[in-house]
Amino acid sequence: MHPISIGRVSLPNPVLLAPMSGITDAPFRRIAASLGAGLVISEMTACAALAEGNGIARRRAEDHGAGLHVVQLAGCEARWMAEGARIAEDGGADIIDINMGCPAKSVTNGASGSALMRNLDHALTLIEAVVKAVRVPVTLKMRLGWDDVSRNAPELARRAEAAGVRLVTVHGRTRCQFYKGRADWAAVRAVKDAVSIPVAVNGDIESFDDADAALAASGSDAVMVGRGAQGRPWFPGQLARYLATGKREAPPPLGEQLALVSALYGEMLGLYGRDVGLRHARKHLGWALDAAAATSGTPEHLLKAQRGRVLTATDPVIALRGLAEAYDAFENFRHPEVAA
Repeated sequence: MHPISIGRVSLPNPVLLAPMSGITDAPFRRIAASLGAGLVISEMTACAALAEGNGIARRRAEDHGAGLHVVQLAGCEARWMAEGARIAEDGGADIIDINMGCPAKSVTNGASGSALMRNLDHALTLIEAVVKAVRVPVTLKMRLGWDDVSRNAPELARRAEAAGVRLVTVHGRTRCQFYKGRADWAAVRAVKDAVSIPVAVNGDIESFDDADAALAASGSDAVMVGRGAQGRPWFPGQLARYLATGKREAPPPLGEQLALVSALYGEMLGLYGRDVGLRHARKHLGWALDAAAATSGTPEHLLKAQRGRVLTATDPVIALRGLAEAYDAFENFRHPEVAA
């Protein structure tokens, strides 16, 4: 694949880590970037909350300290989108991403996220406000449309490019599909054909074969990995190297996986504090255990037992000890002679 640029910003590779609320916080982005992801994007940040100095919004927009810093903004009013973008830029953002793809009712009921695809004229006022407010490149994430009757992603992409957007990402589902069925990568080709800026295809990219199929079907310039990176922060980097060389790397050894999740756990406790950090980290520990079990071929009953021990721990020391014991059990299952 060819290198791509977002305006004047060149990417090291065309594999992007998707913004995921409650998941792509600074610690997770930092690890994924250090393992080779070409671009990592913040959790969706409410622009009005950011402008008002809300602590959670400010934390979401903080630089993760490794590679390019991208802040994704959501909102429904041009003045707040512009102000949020200015604050993000002042905070060191290299790129501002606009969310017009989130399907959650809590977002769309507020006329934000993918609800904006129901009113492209209003959506364009937000895009134009952000582009005018900052000097850094602006990107846009969207879905195919609100529903199958209104698949208007090509029109939105075309108008966004004319307004100054430098890359668009398209999730291959409509809003009304949420995450049901399979992403329609082929439908993204109409967006690629409508614009001259780079296009990233998103949705259900969880393997090397998925990436090959998504790129072939969509004609896109880049891939964005979301749920495929949960518990596997190394996967975007591995995928980038595969697209460059054709080499399919195996998952890291279990010892490396344990070191990664333990480091992530420690960083999350440091960021959020013990009590909040424990709650935030629990899903990451569960996904990491799932990935480790898949690597070792551990049966479901053993995985379930280990998950129960680790995810119910309320003391970080006990949780880390349980993690280490779980990975040992997985390793011993894979190589029973070690335990003999």
